[in-house]
Amino acid sequence: MGDLIPLFPLGTPLFPGIVLPLQVFEPRYRALVRDLLALPEGRARRFGVVAIRQGWEVERVAPAEALFDVGCTALVQAVRPRPDGTFAVVTVGGERFRLLDVVVGARPGEDDREAPPYLRAEVEWLAEEEAAEEAAGDRQEVVDAPDTGGRVPDEGLVAEVARGSLGVLERGVGGLFTRYVTAVAGLQAGLDADEVEQAGGMAGAGEDPTGAAALLEAVAGDPRALSYLVASAALLTTEDRQALLAESATRRRLATESRMLRRELTLLETVGAVPAPLTRFSGPVSLN
Repeated sequence: MGDLIPLFPLGTPLFPGIVLPLQVFEPRYRALVRDLLALPEGRARRFGVVAIRQGWEVERVAPAEALFDVGCTALVQAVRPRPDGTFAVVTVGGERFRLLDVVVGARPGEDDREAPPYLRAEVEWLAEEEAAEEAAGDRQEVVDAPDTGGRVPDEGLVAEVARGSLGVLERGVGGLFTRYVTAVAGLQAGLDADEVEQAGGMAGAGEDPTGAAALLEAVAGDPRALSYLVASAALLTTEDRQALLAESATRRRLATESRMLRRELTLLETVGAVPAPLTRFSGPVSLN
């Protein structure tokens, strides 16, 4: 059995370090907030956010089928009660987890009358998985290089090459993200495809009227934070975002984002259509 945490299904995944404000008005989630506020001082006030795979009435279908299996905890930063009983809540993404089981109502041994009205889940934590997979990926990348012939190189060389290649990947994704934000903003401002492509080129050359540079500055030197910023801000499908959340290695997450951003830029600059409203680029980013 894993740890038991409250569950809050949403239409899109949450990523570590990303701020998530919520307007809590449903009675079951009001109860969740009240339960969190009632926790003793020093106890973590957190719940799990998981993306909904299909439908919105998760409790009316099999929750395990309706939800994606990898989520992220939301750490409560501030709660503002309202006179009508609703809450304004500010959270920030914490640890990734995998669902082991979704609990509806009481668990065996619990009194039905004490079971909360919201979903809960038994989870296993994925935070420790990243370091091991990243190290293995770094080593394998160097071992597989043509000039090594499969020989195991010096560990210091492995670390040096890995750091350098990750830095190149980080800068590449940052540049693509700036071009992407500029292209989306240009289309929303009424530019045609040719003008959007020109604006993207200017952004790639360092001219950034959209403010993307400020977002990138906030995560400068932190490839992991950059990867989650891009995953959260880019106008990707829920499936694409979920795949990025489930990826345990920062290097592979950034490499996937590089491919996704190139794909989206091609569509933006040739088709000239924005897939969804640009609402998340202005959101605050926490490196917590």
